Amino acid sequence: MLGLFNTSSKEYKDINALECAAMMENEQPVLLDIRSPQEKADGDIEGSILINLFDPNFATEIDKLDRKKTYIVFCRSGNRSKTACSLMAQKGFDNLYNLQGGIFGWNRLQTQQ
Repeated sequence: MLGLFNTSSKEYKDINALECAAMMENEQPVLLDIRSPQEKADGDIEGSILINLFDPNFATEIDKLDRKKTYIVFCRSGNRSKTACSLMAQKGFDNLYNLQGGIFGWNRLQTQQ
């Protein structure tokens, strides 16, 4: 588990909430929520799947995902999702996007529309 946080790879792209919304309209990305179940209850992006970064089985659950799909990874503010993206890149995922600002950024966009 300690090695999980020693990731230095940046084989993903940071995107903002507007870019995320555009990708959701034009593509079929998997929305990966890496927050805790309690945090998910505070707000969500419809259609997202939850795999808690701090769950001891996080790496095992990530291994079950299709590496050929496109993933938009998000957390509360966009920091933990960077860690998750780096880990996923090390595991052979190629199409990774980190939602900058996390659910906070997403919610700001939704209130502006």
